[in-house]
Amino acid sequence: MELIHPEVTAQALGILRSWDHLQGNVIPLLALVIYVYATEIQNSNWNGIAAALALYGVHWLVEIANAVIQHLSGHALWTVPGNTSFLILIGVGIEISLMFSIAGLIASKHLPRDPTQTILGMNGRWVVILAFAALFSILEIPLEKSPHFAWVYPWWGALPVFATVYVPFFAAAVFAHDWPRERQKRFIGGLFALDAALLALFGPLLRWI
Repeated sequence: MELIHPEVTAQALGILRSWDHLQGNVIPLLALVIYVYATEIQNSNWNGIAAALALYGVHWLVEIANAVIQHLSGHALWTVPGNTSFLILIGVGIEISLMFSIAGLIASKHLPRDPTQTILGMNGRWVVILAFAALFSILEIPLEKSPHFAWVYPWWGALPVFATVYVPFFAAAVFAHDWPRERQKRFIGGLFALDAALLALFGPLLRWI
């Protein structure tokens, strides 16, 4: 199959987990994320924090899958060929990852107070899920045209990203927000345990990612 940008794989692998490109902008970004979480903890917004962590856990699951696809096929579905302070996995730089660490919290602040409320005839929860998934998918279009990000396969674009990446991201955030506390803990704990196990398996053990 003809690829759109076959050269970006080699470019990304050339900077993967290299400290040579580390820049100081990571420090204020990290400080901002810490401040956001500290503020929500101070306000006892546990449901918002659950939404944030649920999305972040799914984010890592998807990025691990993308990295495994790169190992098995030679090319990931998306990649970051440069212009990142630190490329964690083939498709995610530290800046994007920090953004996703609070994306679920942002979405949760747009949820109607009443879980049964409808908007234009649709449950308000699903309106938020679909709206944020659509927004993030659309934002990838100009990003893909920049040096910061690349879609590699011709059939991979905004619609597949919407359906297979961002809908699961924001569905996890919204559902986790509304679940009872114990279910939140089980889901998020299990999700991060799975992420850690997969990173250990495909990273240090198999050296696939």
